[in-house]
Amino acid sequence: MRLAAKDSRLEPGGEELLERARAVCLALPEATEGGGVGNPSWRVRDKIFAMRHDAHPGRWGIWCKAPAGAQRALVEDQDWDLVADLIEAAYRLTAPKRLLAMLDGGLRRPS
Repeated sequence: MRLAAKDSRLEPGGEELLERARAVCLALPEATEGGGVGNPSWRVRDKIFAMRHDAHPGRWGIWCKAPAGAQRALVEDQDWDLVADLIEAAYRLTAPKRLLAMLDGGLRRPS
């Protein structure tokens, strides 16, 4: 799944979108942020579950594991509740069972 947004360096408010994505990702148990493939990328136990990617000049996107149809829903309506749900789903596809149990138990990092 890829959610496109205008490049934070070129678009007013773009940095706010990046901070919003960062907050969603880093709220998950043991999630970390780093560089590498995406800039930045978010990982759990050194496995990427979401990343920002500069796909086209002046635009960036969030890439993560997602079910079929997710991209269409996001292109039609960039709903941040849906974005957060998709990022959590990507995390669930990547994180070990112990961390999933922590997440299901309500453990999230403080905002």
